[in-house]
Amino acid sequence: MRLFTTNEAAEYLRLKERKLYELVAEGQIPCTKVTGKWLFPKDELDQWLRSTLVRPAGMAQAEPMPIVGGSHDPLLEWALRESASGLATLPEGSEAGLRRFVQGELVAAAIHLHALDDESLDANVAAMRREPNLHDAVLIGFVRREVGLVVAPHNPLNLSGITEVPKRGARLAVRPAGSGAQLLLEALLARAGITRSQVRLTSPVCPTGSDIAQSVRVGRADCGIAVRAVANAVGLDFVPITWERFDLVVRQRHYFRPQLQTFIRFLKSDLLAAHAAEAGGYDIAGAGEVRFAP
Repeated sequence: MRLFTTNEAAEYLRLKERKLYELVAEGQIPCTKVTGKWLFPKDELDQWLRSTLVRPAGMAQAEPMPIVGGSHDPLLEWALRESASGLATLPEGSEAGLRRFVQGELVAAAIHLHALDDESLDANVAAMRREPNLHDAVLIGFVRREVGLVVAPHNPLNLSGITEVPKRGARLAVRPAGSGAQLLLEALLARAGITRSQVRLTSPVCPTGSDIAQSVRVGRADCGIAVRAVANAVGLDFVPITWERFDLVVRQRHYFRPQLQTFIRFLKSDLLAAHAAEAGGYDIAGAGEVRFAP
């Protein structure tokens, strides 16, 4: 994340610093205060500029690319390919995908978000309610997924959950900041009262759940957060922790685009149901249905 100082932000926005301070005081511009200094995330400023853009009457917004960004999931990747919808995928994490979606770069974003302090909260819906630029978007259900610790065959460290990881000195593989799996890990650690310094974290960061499995398989890590399907695919063991919602965010005006409709119809097919059952750890009830509309 690139951060601007006040001077850099004013220059980037072509404003006087005095005006920038006025916007900060009025709570009208995204910023954060660190050790007494205001800092301005560049990607947040870009989003702020787009959200305040005024278009002439009749001027349509640019159409997004036919890409489903956001979080990675093996079943989603397979379904996008097998549906012949023509939709591509750009897996880079729930929060990153949602930012791209808000900026108009994606036709859909796959998300599975988690709240640090409330296990019962439907964090995907909460994100939709919280983001004003999603007022014209809907949340399409994809699956519920079983998530847990991927471990080596026969679970040699006898891990039973997240609390056992620091107790047994297990090396824990991690995902990128802002990814759904990493948000879940941080929430689990916080609820258990475990700090990052108490856990042996491995590097490099694993971009996807499949990379977590590979890290465990070759012995670089002892465990990592991923879905059951990832462990099943490569013959690793799995310690279940929870089930989570995995959804797609789509603009209402794009919902009936042929590519999206082809994909949504495929979500209700027997082929998807059979593959999900074979992969394991998926509940596809409600796949393709609108879960939330602002």
